[in-house]
Formats: sequence, C-alpha cells, structure tokens
Amino acid sequence: MALSWNEIKDRAVAFSKEWEDTYNEDADAKPFLEAFFNIFGITRKRVGTFEHRVKKLNEADGYIDLLWKGTILIEMKTKGKNLDKAFIQAKDYIHGIKEHELPKYILVSDFENFRLFDTENQETTEFKLKDLVHNVQHFGFIAGYQKRVYKEQDPVNIKAAALMAKLHDRLKFIGYEGHPLEVYLVRLLFCLFAEDTTIFERQQFQNFIEDRTNEDGSDLASKIQELFQTLNTPNERRFKNLDEQLNAFPYVNGKLFEEVLPFASFDSAMRVTLLECCYIDWSKISPAIFGSMFQGVMNPQERRNLGAHYTSEKNILKLIKPLFLDELWKEFNSIKDNKNKLPSFHKKLSLLKFLDPACGCGNFLVITYRELRLLEIEILRYQFKNQIATSIESIIWLDVDQFYGIEFEEFPARIAEVAMWLIDHQMNMQISSEFGQYFVRLPLRKSATILNADALETDWNTIVNKEELSYIIGNPPFIGSKLMTAKQRGQIVDEFGGLTGSGTLDYVSGWYMRAVKFIQGTKTKVAFVSTNSIVQGEQVALLWRPILQTYGGVIHFAHRTFKWVNEARGNAGVYCVIIGFATFDTIRKTIYEYEDVKGEAHEIVAKHINPYLIDATDTFISKRTKSISNAPKMFKGSQPTDGGNFLFTEDEVIQFLNVEPMAKKFVRPLISAHEFLNGLKRYCLWLVDANPTELLKLPQVMNRINAVKTMRLNSTKIATVQWARQPTLFTENRQPSTEYILIPSHSSESRPYIPMGFMTSNDILNNSCLSIPDASLYHFGILMSQMHMSWLKTVCGRLESRYRYSIDIVYNNYPWPRDSNKKQIEAVSIKAQHVLDVRSQYMNSSLSDLYNPLTMPVSLQKAHSELDKVVDLAYRPQPFINEMKRLEFLFDLYEQYTADLFDVAKKIKIKK
Repeated sequence: MALSWNEIKDRAVAFSKEWEDTYNEDADAKPFLEAFFNIFGITRKRVGTFEHRVKKLNEADGYIDLLWKGTILIEMKTKGKNLDKAFIQAKDYIHGIKEHELPKYILVSDFENFRLFDTENQETTEFKLKDLVHNVQHFGFIAGYQKRVYKEQDPVNIKAAALMAKLHDRLKFIGYEGHPLEVYLVRLLFCLFAEDTTIFERQQFQNFIEDRTNEDGSDLASKIQELFQTLNTPNERRFKNLDEQLNAFPYVNGKLFEEVLPFASFDSAMRVTLLECCYIDWSKISPAIFGSMFQGVMNPQERRNLGAHYTSEKNILKLIKPLFLDELWKEFNSIKDNKNKLPSFHKKLSLLKFLDPACGCGNFLVITYRELRLLEIEILRYQFKNQIATSIESIIWLDVDQFYGIEFEEFPARIAEVAMWLIDHQMNMQISSEFGQYFVRLPLRKSATILNADALETDWNTIVNKEELSYIIGNPPFIGSKLMTAKQRGQIVDEFGGLTGSGTLDYVSGWYMRAVKFIQGTKTKVAFVSTNSIVQGEQVALLWRPILQTYGGVIHFAHRTFKWVNEARGNAGVYCVIIGFATFDTIRKTIYEYEDVKGEAHEIVAKHINPYLIDATDTFISKRTKSISNAPKMFKGSQPTDGGNFLFTEDEVIQFLNVEPMAKKFVRPLISAHEFLNGLKRYCLWLVDANPTELLKLPQVMNRINAVKTMRLNSTKIATVQWARQPTLFTENRQPSTEYILIPSHSSESRPYIPMGFMTSNDILNNSCLSIPDASLYHFGILMSQMHMSWLKTVCGRLESRYRYSIDIVYNNYPWPRDSNKKQIEAVSIKAQHVLDVRSQYMNSSLSDLYNPLTMPVSLQKAHSELDKVVDLAYRPQPFINEMKRLEFLFDLYEQYTADLFDVAKKIKIKK
C-alpha cells in the first residue's frame, strides 16, 4: 500500500538528516539508495538490480549503479564529482538497455546534489540533499503518484490499442471468441491499468508473467486463470499454501472476476505480446480515451481509422458544462467561504444521478464523474482549510454507483464498468496526494450500473428511478434515416406512435422522444449530441412539434452547428449540434454560436430557443407548394431517365455530329449542377415537338431512341415502363420557355454563397438544378445575398454536409422583403448586375473557383458585400450585426407572413 505524502515527507526529512550527519568519502551507494527508496515505502527487492551490466556504444561493458527497469536509472558519484559527466555516462548506458526496459527518469547524484531528468518531457530538476523534502514530489512516480497529462491522440494510446488488437486477433483465431473473449480482455485491461496506477504493486502483473510462466506460453492460460480466481477471493478465504506471488495480489471483487471463463490458450508469441502490453505505462492512458479506441480495435473494419470515433473530452465538456457543471461551480463559488453551507452542497453532489442511454465505453460517464470529483476536492480544500482530515474515506461522498448506462453491445458495456472503476481510483490517488493520506477502494464494493440492452426496447425506469435521476447525457448513434435497418426504422415509428413521416427521421430522434417521455413530471435535464440534420429540413417539424407541444419540452441551451472532430488520424468529422432540454422553463437560456464550424463558440443569451436553435418563437417550417411571399414560382429541372442514351460529353457530341450532321438542330446544351459550377459542357438530344419524318431520316438518333425505349421497358418501376411509349421525351420535362435563374440543388457548405446564374431557354436544365423562369435581377440579388444564405443554412436539409436547396422547405417559406419600394428594387438590381459583371471578368474561372473561400477574388467579395448592404436595407433601415440577428429577424418576418396567410384562409372559409 502506498504511503501518504505526509509520511513520505517525514521520511525525507529523516533521510536528509541521517546522510548529512553520516556521509564520508567511503560512503556506499547501495545503503544510500536503499534508504532513499525506503522514503517511498519501496523495498530493495522491488527496485531492481545494483551494478546492472550493459554494453556501451564502444562495446565495452558498463555498470549502472541502479536500474529499475522501465522506471529509473541512477548513477552515483562521490561527493564533489562533476554531475555533467555523470549524466553523460548515464545517457551512454541507455544504448545498451532493451527498449521496454528504458527508464523514464535518470537520476545522478554525489550524495549531496541531486539532478533528476524526465526523459519523456525533457525536464531537469536540481536540488541539494537538505532540500529533498521540498522536492520529494518530483519522485512521486516511485510511490505510484503520477502527474498525468492525457493526450487524445498520444502515440501510446495507439500502440496500446494495437497490441491489444493483436492479442484479440490471435485468441479469436485459435477459437477463443464471443462473450468469453470480451470478458477476458476486459480483465487483462484492468490488470494492466492496475499495476501502473497503484491498485496493484508496480509491475506486479508483469513480474508474475515473467517469473511464473514458461517462455513458450504453454502454462500462461492456467496461470492467468489462477490469478483471476485469486483476485476474486478475499484474503481470509485463500489457500494457506497459495503461491506467495499470487497471494500478494489484492482482493478486487466488484464481480469483475466472478464469472468462471473457459481456459484460453497461449503460445510464445502471444506471451510476448502480453508482456509488450505490460511494458507500456498505462497510467498515461485515460480510460475515457482508450475505452473507445479499444472498442474500435475489436472491429477490424474500424482499425484503419483507429481513434476516429471516440468522443473527445473537449466535446464532452461542451455538453456537461452548460447542462450542470457551470451551474455547480457557480454555486460552489458563492458559498465556498461558508463552512456551514459546504456540507449541504457536498451532500447535494453525492445525491446526483446520471444516465447515458447510449453510453458506449462510458466516455461521458467517466468525464462527468472526474469533473464532479474535482469539484469535490475543491469543496474539501475549503472545508478542511487549516485542518487535518482524520479519515479520507469518511469525507469522500461521491462514488461510481451514481452513474447508469445502457449500451447495445456487450463489450463496450463491460469496458464502461471498468473505466468507471479506473477513473475512480485515479481520482482517489489525486485526493490522496492532496490530503497526504493513501486511499484506495479495495475491494470494489460499488459499481456503475451499465445495462447491456437496446435503449429503445428498454424501460429506463428499470435502470434508475426517474424520480431520483438528475441528468440524461450522451451522444446516441449517428445513423441517418437512409442508413437505418428495417428494425431501427420500425423502432422510430413506434416511438413516435406511428406519426406520419416519422420513418424519415434519423435514428437519434428515438432517444430524444424516449427521453422527453421519461422525464415527464420531473426536474430531470437532458442533453444529447446529434447530427445537425434534426434541426434542419423536414425533420424539424416531425421531431420537435411533439417534443415541444405534446410533451412540454423546453430547450435550455444549444450549440449550433459545429464540426465534431478529434485529433485522431482520419478524423470522424460530423456536423453536429448539442441540445439541452427539460420539461420546465428556465430564465437563462444560452445559444453557442460558431462563426467557424471548426472554431470556438461564443455565447448568446436568449429569451427563447426554437427548434432551429434561434432566439425566436417556436416555429415549424413544413413543406409548402406556394411561396409565402408570392415570389415567382420555382421548378425542378428535367429528368431524362434515358440510361444515358440522350446524353453526350463535348467529345462525344463532336463525333456524333460528324456521323449525323443533320441532327445538330436537336442537340442542346444540358446543364446540371456539376457542369454549371465547374464550367464544363455536356449536351443532350432534345426531341420535344420533333418532326417524326425528320427523325426517321436520322439512323443514329433512332438508335438512341430505341435504346431509351428498351431501357425503360426493362425498368422495375411501372411509371418508367409506361414512359417507354414516348421514348423521344424526357420523363419529366420542366424546361422553361423563357430566360431563367438556375439554382444548383446541392452546393458545398464551404462556399459563402450558393452560385446562381441566368440561363436561356435553349439551355436544357437537368434535374440536379432548379429554375425560376421570368425572374428579374432583383430576384437574383435577393437570392444571392447573405440574408438568403442565412435562411438557407438554417432550414435546408443536407446531403452529407452539403447544402440541399429545396423548393417546398427553403424557397416557398423564405420571407422576402415586405413592400419593397421602387428605389429599393432598383438598388438591389444594380448591385446584382454588378456581381454578374465582376464574374464576367473571370471568364476562364469556374463558379466553383470564384466562390471558393480561399480563392474568391477581392473584387467579387466587394461586389457581394455591396449587394448584401442594399438587400439588408430592403428589409430594414438598421444594419444586421451578425447572422444570428438576421435569423431572428427572418423568423419574426416568417411569423408575420404565415399569420397573414392564416387570416386570409379564415376569411375565405367564412366567405364560403
């Protein structure tokens, strides 16, 4: 058991005094170092070898005064000797040490002066013997107290995960698989963490394997089985003649080692792999990070993107801070100097309960527990200021049994349980360091409740009483509607009571609905991370109308769209939102706005947060067949459904006309979004109103018509088969007969504006575009403005992350300026024409290049800025200081327009 810091400091003082009084030139390094390690409660037997022989760079033998493999190398010199030379000598020894035995620290000393070098952080600490007590914290690693800085993409995490994957694969290959394999690996994971975090003695698991098993691995499985049984057996119930090394392991309990597993089987290579796992310093790996990475390596398909799917700590804090953590710290800071109020606040923390109904490996639970324990430490610092806490155990009130989770897959569920124990132990070590008393919770008596089940098929009240639950947190599965299985779609439809259209909702919506039902009549708060699709397009009304109107949900805070990324290779970048809600109102509501989706948020205090995450009244933008503003009608482009037989590339059309030049009158430019944006050319046969006699004289054209007919007849769609009767026509002809504005149906989210343009009736519009016939420069100017882009970005659906422009959601619901006068219309038209004029100066550049945020010409940026100003003035005289203000105004204007429509509908109804 590790000594407390108070004991260590007392021993350091005694050590310094003893060696100051007794040192002479004949002093021996061995008793000095044995006494030094005794300061930390470490015996000679555990330390390692004195006079360890190594080969130096010049192949000569060298002798290290002391090497504790994997921990520290110590080189002693007589008093007054040059420590620089001693340090060079010590570093020279490094080359002769095996990689897994390399020390993390180098200490050189002449009995009076100490120089400690951290090989990983490249930091040096120097002091004299008399000052040892003031520097003893630098040697905390000897006693098991580690300063831990977790890096989300530290190479050690990747290495550890890869080694465990290697072991997993080999065990699975020999036939040890399924549930036994998953439990077996979780147990090994616990042992690896335990020996590097003072749950076990340092290197105790490693030494057991090295000392008690054969190199060929033949008896490794049986020895590990003995260890598992020992860890599950109280000390008083163990055999009297149990192997001494086995008996030194503590009783763990917690049901982790309770189940009797089938024997595994190892060979020499597998034994080496397990030892390589032991050589890693697991104290440097956060349970919150490694858990998800470890889950990933179990799935070979995910290994190429190792680490890409875990939830980073930064993103977890974005959710838990506004949900409860900021509020708790605020309350603490208001009462921290009042010792009479601290105990009740501390008690409040100990009664909080948390549920993550899609917990995976427990990342959210682990970080939440850690943050609460850090707050508890602050409470105790103030509570026991200028006092000595008699018993740490009696003053730590927070424990892992305050946490609950539901996880569909068994393996991550088991990882989550272990991760909670490990973070609990790490926090116990931190408080031990803080209060100078060693505290460890062994045997394990409490655990987080993690249920291996389907959250949408489970009554959450069977996991935790909803009357006692404080918060629901997590990031439910990121599965889009089109990617769901039939079963998952059925779950969503059932969750929404068969609501028409609910089958088109993303899978995450089921957790929102289940949560809002579960918290009825309680003060429980909920916050989930979700893909931003649930606050865009058609999903908004389907999801949020029942949550807000039927079940009384109220959004308390929201992070608007940001890119959910981590520092892993392959970055699983998803565009997300975080939404916190409850079934009761709150005075303070906060929107976190991102000017750059990859950047940091700034807070906006809101009066009310609607489903589009705007400070405005609850609005549900549904499909409309007509513009609320009486704007010109928008149409989809034409769809050929021709199997490619009517279409030509630029080279193909030249070849075709060389063979059949009389067909030229039927060849038209075909404009799809791709061609329009990238300045490419494509053509089609346009046979509307073509004379049959002329067509019959064009054999190449007739071949293509026949091919279209055959393709349509072979279709599995009845409507397409019927169109085989008219093989000369596109199946959907919406070609404008006049000049029109072209709008791409999809456009990159990185562009500051969706590029649009004027086209002639001769340009055949493909179904990847939209058109507004007979539109004016004024209409073009409004649509190319920041005002329109703000609306579009907020209400449109997405294809992956790209904007998806829709007629019935985006365009028909867009609130155009009300009662624009002639002067305003003219001002917008002039600036719109200027945008087109500037574009024309770059004839060799595509619209995609012109609107690339990195290459957009300054003159075009300026033209758009001028257009934005006059469009803003068409809405109101005051400027809009940011996008949020634009959106608040637009949503208010939308309410006015739709209220007018409602009034008109009422009058018509009364008239009838």
